[in-house]
Amino acid sequence: MPQPAQPAQRRVAVIGGGIAGLAAAHALAAAVGAPQVTLFEADDRIGGKIHTTPFAGHAGIDEGADAFLARVPWATALAREVGLGDELVSPAAGHAAVWLDGLHRIPAGLLLGLPTDVAKLARSKLLSTRGKARAAIEPLLRRTPLDSDSLGDYVRARFGNEVHERLVDPLVGSIYAADTDRFSLAAVLQIAELANTSRSVLLAARTRPPAPAGPVFFAPRAGMGAFAAAVADAFVSAGGTLRTSAPIVGIEPSSGGWAVQVDSGSAVGEPGSTSRGVQHEHFDAVVLACPAGAAARLLDCSGVAAEVSTTLRAVTTADVALVSLAVPAQAWPRSLVGMSGYLVPKPQQNLVTAVSFGSQKWPHWADPDLQLLRISLGRDGLPVLHLDDATLLAAAVDEVSAHLGLALSPCHSRMSRWPGAFPQYRPHHGARIEAMQRMLPTGLLVAGASYHGIGIPACVRSGQIAAQSALRHLKSLAD
Repeated sequence: MPQPAQPAQRRVAVIGGGIAGLAAAHALAAAVGAPQVTLFEADDRIGGKIHTTPFAGHAGIDEGADAFLARVPWATALAREVGLGDELVSPAAGHAAVWLDGLHRIPAGLLLGLPTDVAKLARSKLLSTRGKARAAIEPLLRRTPLDSDSLGDYVRARFGNEVHERLVDPLVGSIYAADTDRFSLAAVLQIAELANTSRSVLLAARTRPPAPAGPVFFAPRAGMGAFAAAVADAFVSAGGTLRTSAPIVGIEPSSGGWAVQVDSGSAVGEPGSTSRGVQHEHFDAVVLACPAGAAARLLDCSGVAAEVSTTLRAVTTADVALVSLAVPAQAWPRSLVGMSGYLVPKPQQNLVTAVSFGSQKWPHWADPDLQLLRISLGRDGLPVLHLDDATLLAAAVDEVSAHLGLALSPCHSRMSRWPGAFPQYRPHHGARIEAMQRMLPTGLLVAGASYHGIGIPACVRSGQIAAQSALRHLKSLAD
Protein backbone atom coordinates (compact mmCIF):
# COMPACT_ATOMS: atom_id res chain seq x y z
CA MET A 1 0.00 0.00 0.00
CA PRO A 2 1.46 3.40 -0.92
CA GLN A 3 2.50 5.57 1.99
CA PRO A 4 0.88 9.00 2.35
CA ALA A 5 3.05 11.84 1.08
CA GLN A 6 4.99 13.65 3.77
CA PRO A 7 4.55 17.38 3.94
CA ALA A 8 7.46 19.29 2.43
CA GLN A 9 9.96 20.61 4.94
CA ARG A 10 9.64 24.33 5.46
CA ARG A 11 12.49 26.53 4.26
CA VAL A 12 14.01 29.66 5.79
CA ALA A 13 16.56 31.99 4.22
CA VAL A 14 18.94 34.05 6.32
CA ILE A 15 20.51 36.86 4.33
CA GLY A 16 23.78 38.09 5.81
CA GLY A 17 26.64 36.13 7.35
CA GLY A 18 27.67 38.48 10.13
CA ILE A 19 27.27 37.39 13.72
CA ALA A 20 23.54 38.27 13.78
CA GLY A 21 22.85 36.16 10.71
CA LEU A 22 25.01 33.32 12.02
CA ALA A 23 23.19 33.39 15.35
CA ALA A 24 19.81 33.37 13.61
CA ALA A 25 20.77 30.52 11.28
CA HIS A 26 22.24 28.46 14.12
CA ALA A 27 19.14 28.94 16.30
CA LEU A 28 16.87 27.88 13.42
CA ALA A 29 18.91 24.81 12.49
CA ALA A 30 19.23 23.71 16.14
CA ALA A 31 15.50 24.00 16.85
CA VAL A 32 13.29 20.98 17.44
CA GLY A 33 11.73 20.06 14.09
CA ALA A 34 14.09 22.45 12.37
CA PRO A 35 13.27 23.79 8.92
CA GLN A 36 15.72 23.70 6.05
CA VAL A 37 17.89 26.77 6.59
CA THR A 38 20.09 28.44 4.01
CA LEU A 39 22.45 31.25 4.99
CA PHE A 40 23.43 33.52 2.11
CA GLU A 41 26.51 35.74 2.31
CA ALA A 42 27.59 37.98 -0.54
CA ASP A 43 31.25 37.99 0.52
CA ASP A 44 33.60 35.05 0.17
CA ARG A 45 33.89 34.74 3.97
CA ILE A 46 31.53 34.82 6.93
CA GLY A 47 31.77 37.09 9.96
CA GLY A 48 30.90 40.49 8.55
CA LYS A 49 32.63 43.09 10.71
CA ILE A 50 34.37 40.29 12.62
CA HIS A 51 37.65 39.50 10.91
CA THR A 52 40.84 37.95 12.28
CA THR A 53 44.01 37.61 10.22
CA PRO A 54 47.73 37.02 10.80
CA PHE A 55 49.81 40.04 11.76
CA ALA A 56 53.39 40.65 12.91
CA GLY A 57 54.12 36.98 13.43
CA HIS A 58 50.87 36.25 15.29
CA ALA A 59 48.46 33.74 13.79
CA GLY A 60 45.39 35.83 14.50
CA ILE A 61 45.04 39.52 15.39
CA ASP A 62 41.58 41.04 15.05
CA GLU A 63 40.97 43.66 12.39
CA GLY A 64 37.65 44.68 13.93
CA ALA A 65 36.09 43.95 17.31
CA ASP A 66 38.52 42.11 19.58
CA ALA A 67 36.11 41.07 22.37
CA PHE A 68 32.50 40.93 23.48
CA LEU A 69 30.86 42.00 26.71
CA ALA A 70 30.77 39.11 29.17
CA ARG A 71 28.28 40.57 31.64
CA VAL A 72 25.30 40.09 29.36
CA PRO A 73 24.60 36.46 28.52
CA TRP A 74 23.94 36.11 24.81
CA ALA A 75 27.38 35.99 23.19
CA THR A 76 28.97 34.11 26.07
CA ALA A 77 26.23 31.47 26.03
CA LEU A 78 26.47 31.03 22.26
CA ALA A 79 30.27 30.74 22.40
CA ARG A 80 29.98 28.00 24.99
CA GLU A 81 27.21 26.27 23.06
CA VAL A 82 29.42 25.98 19.96
CA GLY A 83 32.35 24.56 21.92
CA LEU A 84 34.47 27.62 22.71
CA GLY A 85 33.95 27.64 26.47
CA ASP A 86 37.49 26.52 27.26
CA GLU A 87 38.96 28.94 24.72
CA LEU A 88 37.55 32.16 26.17
CA VAL A 89 40.10 34.56 27.59
CA SER A 90 39.82 38.01 29.17
CA PRO A 91 41.93 41.15 28.97
CA ALA A 92 44.69 41.66 31.52
CA ALA A 93 43.96 43.98 34.40
CA GLY A 94 45.11 47.41 33.36
CA HIS A 95 43.98 50.98 33.36
CA ALA A 96 42.84 53.13 30.47
CA ALA A 97 43.39 56.84 30.04
CA VAL A 98 42.04 59.91 28.30
CA TRP A 99 44.44 62.13 26.39
CA LEU A 100 44.01 65.78 27.32
CA ASP A 101 47.36 67.54 26.92
CA GLY A 102 48.81 64.34 28.31
CA LEU A 103 47.49 60.98 29.48
CA HIS A 104 45.14 61.02 32.48
CA ARG A 105 43.95 57.80 34.06
CA ILE A 106 40.18 57.36 33.76
CA PRO A 107 38.76 57.77 37.26
CA ALA A 108 37.16 54.84 39.04
CA GLY A 109 33.45 54.76 39.74
CA LEU A 110 32.17 55.51 36.24
CA LEU A 111 29.17 54.04 34.46
CA LEU A 112 29.96 54.40 30.76
CA GLY A 113 31.61 57.68 31.66
CA LEU A 114 28.91 58.90 34.04
CA PRO A 115 30.29 59.65 37.51
CA THR A 116 28.81 57.60 40.32
CA ASP A 117 31.24 58.70 43.05
CA VAL A 118 32.09 62.39 43.43
CA ALA A 119 35.03 61.70 45.75
CA LYS A 120 36.75 59.55 43.14
CA LEU A 121 36.02 62.11 40.45
CA ALA A 122 37.51 64.87 42.62
CA ARG A 123 40.89 63.15 42.62
CA SER A 124 41.08 63.10 38.83
CA LYS A 125 43.00 65.74 36.88
CA LEU A 126 40.78 65.22 33.85
CA LEU A 127 38.27 67.84 35.01
CA SER A 128 38.85 71.39 36.10
CA THR A 129 37.79 72.60 39.54
CA ARG A 130 34.77 74.22 37.93
CA GLY A 131 33.93 70.99 36.06
CA LYS A 132 34.09 68.97 39.28
CA ALA A 133 31.93 71.49 41.12
CA ARG A 134 29.35 71.38 38.32
CA ALA A 135 29.24 67.58 38.48
CA ALA A 136 28.90 67.60 42.27
CA ILE A 137 25.61 69.55 42.22
CA GLU A 138 23.88 66.83 40.18
CA PRO A 139 21.85 65.50 43.16
CA LEU A 140 20.34 68.97 43.66
CA LEU A 141 18.93 69.24 40.15
CA ARG A 142 15.35 68.53 39.16
CA ARG A 143 14.60 65.49 37.02
CA THR A 144 15.84 66.03 33.48
CA PRO A 145 13.20 65.71 30.72
CA LEU A 146 14.04 62.94 28.27
CA ASP A 147 11.97 64.16 25.33
CA SER A 148 14.99 64.83 23.12
CA ASP A 149 16.33 61.26 23.56
CA SER A 150 19.84 62.66 23.11
CA LEU A 151 22.56 61.14 25.26
CA GLY A 152 24.58 64.34 25.04
CA ASP A 153 21.63 66.49 26.09
CA TYR A 154 21.04 64.31 29.14
CA VAL A 155 24.67 64.16 30.29
CA ARG A 156 25.23 67.89 29.82
CA ALA A 157 22.04 68.66 31.76
CA ARG A 158 23.01 66.39 34.66
CA PHE A 159 26.77 66.90 34.90
CA GLY A 160 27.82 69.76 32.63
CA ASN A 161 29.96 70.03 29.53
CA GLU A 162 33.26 68.75 30.93
CA VAL A 163 31.91 65.39 32.08
CA HIS A 164 30.28 64.98 28.71
CA GLU A 165 33.26 66.02 26.57
CA ARG A 166 36.03 64.39 28.61
CA LEU A 167 34.39 61.22 29.92
CA VAL A 168 31.07 60.14 28.42
CA ASP A 169 31.58 61.19 24.81
CA PRO A 170 35.07 59.64 24.51
CA LEU A 171 33.97 56.38 26.12
CA VAL A 172 30.55 55.89 24.51
CA GLY A 173 31.77 57.54 21.32
CA SER A 174 34.61 55.05 21.01
CA ILE A 175 32.25 52.10 21.53
CA TYR A 176 29.78 53.26 18.87
CA ALA A 177 31.96 55.59 16.72
CA ALA A 178 29.32 58.12 17.69
CA ASP A 179 28.79 61.79 18.27
CA THR A 180 26.80 61.42 21.48
CA ASP A 181 24.99 64.73 21.00
CA ARG A 182 23.29 63.01 18.05
CA PHE A 183 22.97 59.54 19.59
CA SER A 184 19.88 58.04 21.22
CA LEU A 185 19.90 57.96 25.01
CA ALA A 186 17.51 55.00 24.95
CA ALA A 187 20.07 52.99 22.98
CA VAL A 188 22.63 53.19 25.80
CA LEU A 189 20.73 50.89 28.08
CA GLN A 190 22.63 51.27 31.36
CA ILE A 191 22.37 55.07 31.28
CA ALA A 192 18.81 55.03 29.94
CA GLU A 193 17.71 52.79 32.82
CA LEU A 194 19.09 55.28 35.34
CA ALA A 195 17.58 58.23 33.51
CA ASN A 196 14.13 56.65 33.42
CA THR A 197 14.02 55.35 36.98
CA SER A 198 15.93 57.93 39.01
CA ARG A 199 15.92 61.68 39.29
CA SER A 200 19.61 61.77 40.23
CA VAL A 201 22.38 59.56 38.90
CA LEU A 202 24.61 60.11 41.94
CA LEU A 203 21.84 59.35 44.43
CA ALA A 204 20.76 56.26 42.52
CA ALA A 205 24.35 55.03 42.39
CA ARG A 206 24.39 54.73 46.20
CA THR A 207 21.78 51.98 46.08
CA ARG A 208 22.90 50.21 42.89
CA PRO A 209 24.12 46.67 43.49
CA PRO A 210 27.85 46.17 42.93
CA ALA A 211 29.00 45.00 39.53
CA PRO A 212 28.94 41.22 39.24
CA ALA A 213 32.18 39.40 39.86
CA GLY A 214 34.06 37.96 36.94
CA PRO A 215 35.44 39.17 33.63
CA VAL A 216 33.97 42.18 31.87
CA PHE A 217 35.02 41.00 28.40
CA PHE A 218 35.66 37.68 26.69
CA ALA A 219 37.26 36.68 23.40
CA PRO A 220 38.36 33.35 21.94
CA ARG A 221 42.11 32.88 22.27
CA ALA A 222 42.37 32.54 18.48
CA GLY A 223 40.52 35.80 17.91
CA MET A 224 36.94 36.82 17.26
CA GLY A 225 37.05 35.19 13.84
CA ALA A 226 37.10 31.85 15.68
CA PHE A 227 33.72 32.74 17.20
CA ALA A 228 32.12 33.33 13.81
CA ALA A 229 33.73 30.18 12.40
CA ALA A 230 32.54 28.03 15.32
CA VAL A 231 28.95 29.24 14.97
CA ALA A 232 29.07 28.59 11.22
CA ASP A 233 30.47 25.08 11.77
CA ALA A 234 27.76 24.31 14.33
CA PHE A 235 25.09 25.57 11.93
CA VAL A 236 26.35 23.33 9.10
CA SER A 237 26.70 20.36 11.47
CA ALA A 238 23.05 20.83 12.44
CA GLY A 239 22.03 20.46 8.80
CA GLY A 240 22.13 24.06 7.60
CA THR A 241 23.42 25.17 4.21
CA LEU A 242 26.02 27.94 4.08
CA ARG A 243 26.48 29.72 0.78
CA THR A 244 29.20 32.34 0.54
CA SER A 245 29.87 34.45 -2.58
CA ALA A 246 26.10 34.38 -3.05
CA PRO A 247 24.78 37.95 -3.44
CA ILE A 248 21.05 38.43 -3.05
CA VAL A 249 19.63 41.02 -5.45
CA GLY A 250 16.01 41.13 -4.27
CA ILE A 251 13.11 39.40 -2.58
CA GLU A 252 9.44 39.39 -3.49
CA PRO A 253 6.25 37.64 -2.35
CA SER A 254 5.68 34.23 -3.95
CA SER A 255 3.09 31.50 -3.28
CA GLY A 256 2.51 32.40 0.35
CA GLY A 257 6.22 32.81 0.97
CA TRP A 258 9.14 34.65 -0.55
CA ALA A 259 11.16 34.35 -3.74
CA VAL A 260 14.77 35.10 -2.96
CA GLN A 261 16.67 36.30 -6.02
CA VAL A 262 20.24 35.00 -6.03
CA ASP A 263 22.93 36.16 -8.44
CA SER A 264 23.03 33.07 -10.65
CA GLY A 265 26.70 33.60 -11.46
CA SER A 266 27.64 32.49 -7.94
CA ALA A 267 24.55 30.62 -6.79
CA VAL A 268 24.93 26.96 -5.88
CA GLY A 269 22.11 24.59 -5.00
CA GLU A 270 18.85 23.37 -6.40
CA PRO A 271 17.93 24.95 -9.73
CA GLY A 272 15.24 27.53 -9.98
CA SER A 273 13.79 29.68 -12.70
CA THR A 274 16.24 32.17 -14.11
CA SER A 275 15.73 35.57 -15.61
CA ARG A 276 18.46 38.02 -16.59
CA GLY A 277 21.07 36.10 -14.62
CA VAL A 278 18.97 35.81 -11.46
CA GLN A 279 17.95 32.54 -9.83
CA HIS A 280 14.70 32.51 -7.82
CA GLU A 281 14.44 30.24 -4.79
CA HIS A 282 11.32 29.87 -2.66
CA PHE A 283 11.37 30.20 1.14
CA ASP A 284 8.60 30.25 3.72
CA ALA A 285 10.36 32.88 5.84
CA VAL A 286 13.27 35.26 5.38
CA VAL A 287 15.55 36.84 7.98
CA LEU A 288 17.24 40.00 6.70
CA ALA A 289 20.41 40.00 8.80
CA CYS A 290 22.11 42.60 6.65
CA PRO A 291 22.65 46.35 7.15
CA ALA A 292 19.54 48.50 6.92
CA GLY A 293 20.56 50.11 3.63
CA ALA A 294 21.09 46.71 2.00
CA ALA A 295 17.75 45.48 3.38
CA ALA A 296 16.02 48.53 1.86
CA ARG A 297 17.48 47.75 -1.57
CA LEU A 298 16.32 44.14 -1.35
CA LEU A 299 12.79 45.25 -0.47
CA ASP A 300 12.42 47.68 -3.36
CA CYS A 301 10.30 45.25 -5.40
CA SER A 302 8.79 43.32 -2.53
CA GLY A 303 5.50 45.15 -2.21
CA VAL A 304 6.27 45.96 1.43
CA ALA A 305 4.99 49.34 2.62
CA ALA A 306 7.15 52.19 1.32
CA GLU A 307 7.54 53.45 4.88
CA VAL A 308 9.64 50.36 5.66
CA SER A 309 12.30 51.20 3.08
CA THR A 310 12.18 54.86 4.06
CA THR A 311 12.91 53.97 7.69
CA LEU A 312 15.66 51.56 6.72
CA ARG A 313 17.37 54.10 4.47
CA ALA A 314 17.29 56.67 7.26
CA VAL A 315 19.61 54.55 9.44
CA THR A 316 22.89 56.35 8.84
CA THR A 317 26.30 54.84 9.48
CA ALA A 318 29.82 55.89 10.44
CA ASP A 319 32.94 54.73 8.63
CA VAL A 320 36.11 53.91 10.54
CA ALA A 321 39.63 52.75 9.84
CA LEU A 322 41.70 50.62 12.17
CA VAL A 323 45.48 50.74 11.88
CA SER A 324 47.47 47.91 13.46
CA LEU A 325 51.08 48.68 14.31
CA ALA A 326 53.92 46.62 15.73
CA VAL A 327 56.70 48.73 17.26
CA PRO A 328 59.98 47.63 18.90
CA ALA A 329 59.45 46.71 22.54
CA GLN A 330 62.77 48.19 23.65
CA ALA A 331 61.56 51.66 22.65
CA TRP A 332 58.37 51.36 24.71
CA PRO A 333 58.38 53.67 27.78
CA ARG A 334 58.06 52.05 31.18
CA SER A 335 55.45 54.70 32.06
CA LEU A 336 53.04 53.04 29.62
CA VAL A 337 53.44 49.51 30.97
CA GLY A 338 50.21 48.30 32.55
CA MET A 339 47.97 50.52 30.44
CA SER A 340 45.34 49.07 28.11
CA GLY A 341 45.12 52.18 25.93
CA TYR A 342 43.58 55.62 25.79
CA LEU A 343 40.73 57.69 24.33
CA VAL A 344 40.89 61.08 22.62
CA PRO A 345 38.07 63.55 23.44
CA LYS A 346 36.28 65.10 20.47
CA PRO A 347 37.74 68.62 20.93
CA GLN A 348 41.25 67.12 20.87
CA GLN A 349 40.71 64.84 17.87
CA ASN A 350 42.33 65.16 14.50
CA LEU A 351 41.75 61.70 12.98
CA VAL A 352 42.66 59.32 15.83
CA THR A 353 39.85 58.63 18.31
CA ALA A 354 41.19 55.74 20.41
CA VAL A 355 44.32 53.62 20.84
CA SER A 356 44.51 50.10 22.25
CA PHE A 357 47.81 48.75 23.53
CA GLY A 358 46.95 45.29 22.27
CA SER A 359 49.88 43.28 23.59
CA GLN A 360 49.36 44.75 27.06
CA LYS A 361 45.60 44.29 26.91
CA TRP A 362 45.75 40.66 25.78
CA PRO A 363 48.42 38.46 27.48
CA HIS A 364 48.38 35.94 24.62
CA TRP A 365 49.39 38.73 22.22
CA ALA A 366 52.47 39.55 24.34
CA ASP A 367 55.76 39.53 22.44
CA PRO A 368 59.19 40.18 24.01
CA ASP A 369 60.30 42.03 20.90
CA LEU A 370 57.18 43.92 19.81
CA GLN A 371 54.37 46.04 21.17
CA LEU A 372 51.11 45.73 19.22
CA LEU A 373 48.86 48.79 18.91
CA ARG A 374 45.41 49.07 17.37
CA ILE A 375 44.55 52.65 16.44
CA SER A 376 41.00 53.75 15.58
CA LEU A 377 40.43 56.64 13.18
CA GLY A 378 37.12 58.26 12.28
CA ARG A 379 33.64 58.40 13.76
CA ASP A 380 30.26 59.94 13.05
CA GLY A 381 31.02 63.44 11.79
CA LEU A 382 34.72 62.66 11.27
CA PRO A 383 35.02 60.90 7.88
CA VAL A 384 38.32 59.21 7.07
CA LEU A 385 37.81 56.69 4.28
CA HIS A 386 38.25 59.29 1.53
CA LEU A 387 41.93 59.37 2.54
CA ASP A 388 44.39 56.87 1.06
CA ASP A 389 46.18 54.24 3.14
CA ALA A 390 49.46 56.17 3.26
CA THR A 391 47.73 59.26 4.64
CA LEU A 392 45.84 57.29 7.27
CA LEU A 393 48.93 55.38 8.34
CA ALA A 394 50.95 58.60 8.62
CA ALA A 395 48.18 60.22 10.67
CA ALA A 396 48.07 57.24 13.03
CA VAL A 397 51.83 57.19 13.55
CA ASP A 398 52.22 60.97 13.87
CA GLU A 399 49.27 61.58 16.17
CA VAL A 400 50.00 58.69 18.51
CA SER A 401 53.68 59.65 18.61
CA ALA A 402 52.68 63.17 19.64
CA HIS A 403 50.25 61.86 22.28
CA LEU A 404 52.85 59.55 23.81
CA GLY A 405 55.81 61.85 23.46
CA LEU A 406 57.90 59.42 21.45
CA ALA A 407 58.68 58.66 17.82
CA LEU A 408 56.96 55.46 16.79
CA SER A 409 58.92 53.42 14.24
CA PRO A 410 56.62 50.58 13.17
CA CYS A 411 58.14 47.27 12.09
CA HIS A 412 54.78 46.10 10.74
CA SER A 413 51.57 47.92 9.83
CA ARG A 414 48.14 46.91 8.58
CA MET A 415 45.21 48.98 7.37
CA SER A 416 41.63 47.78 7.93
CA ARG A 417 38.90 49.88 6.33
CA TRP A 418 35.36 49.52 7.61
CA PRO A 419 32.81 51.48 5.51
CA GLY A 420 29.41 51.74 7.17
CA ALA A 421 30.70 49.79 10.16
CA PHE A 422 28.67 51.52 12.87
CA PRO A 423 24.96 52.27 12.52
CA GLN A 424 24.14 55.57 14.19
CA TYR A 425 21.11 55.43 16.45
CA ARG A 426 19.75 58.93 16.13
CA PRO A 427 17.35 60.11 18.83
CA HIS A 428 14.10 58.08 18.81
CA HIS A 429 15.73 55.32 16.72
CA GLY A 430 14.02 52.61 18.76
CA ALA A 431 10.52 54.00 18.18
CA ARG A 432 11.12 54.24 14.43
CA ILE A 433 12.40 50.67 14.21
CA GLU A 434 9.50 49.36 16.29
CA ALA A 435 7.00 51.10 14.01
CA MET A 436 8.78 49.74 10.93
CA GLN A 437 8.71 46.18 12.24
CA ARG A 438 4.95 46.39 12.75
CA MET A 439 4.62 47.04 9.01
CA LEU A 440 6.63 43.98 7.97
CA PRO A 441 4.60 41.03 6.67
CA THR A 442 4.66 37.91 8.83
CA GLY A 443 7.54 35.69 7.83
CA LEU A 444 9.83 38.61 7.02
CA LEU A 445 12.20 39.51 9.87
CA VAL A 446 15.14 41.85 10.41
CA ALA A 447 18.15 41.30 12.66
CA GLY A 448 21.48 42.90 13.33
CA ALA A 449 23.28 46.03 14.39
CA SER A 450 21.09 48.39 12.38
CA TYR A 451 18.11 47.68 14.58
CA HIS A 452 18.40 46.43 18.15
CA GLY A 453 21.89 47.08 19.45
CA ILE A 454 25.39 47.50 18.08
CA GLY A 455 27.55 45.23 20.26
CA ILE A 456 28.18 41.58 19.50
CA PRO A 457 25.94 40.27 22.31
CA ALA A 458 23.09 42.51 21.12
CA CYS A 459 23.54 41.22 17.56
CA VAL A 460 23.49 37.61 18.76
CA ARG A 461 20.31 38.28 20.69
CA SER A 462 18.74 40.09 17.72
CA GLY A 463 19.45 37.11 15.46
CA GLN A 464 18.06 34.63 17.97
CA ILE A 465 14.87 36.67 18.47
CA ALA A 466 14.37 36.80 14.69
CA ALA A 467 14.83 33.03 14.55
CA GLN A 468 12.19 32.53 17.24
CA SER A 469 9.77 34.75 15.31
CA ALA A 470 10.44 32.79 12.11
CA LEU A 471 9.75 29.50 13.90
CA ARG A 472 6.46 30.86 15.27
CA HIS A 473 5.51 31.88 11.73
CA LEU A 474 6.27 28.40 10.40
CA LYS A 475 4.19 26.84 13.17
CA SER A 476 1.28 29.08 12.25
CA LEU A 477 1.53 27.84 8.65
CA ALA A 478 1.41 24.23 9.87
CA ASP A 479 -1.59 24.95 12.09
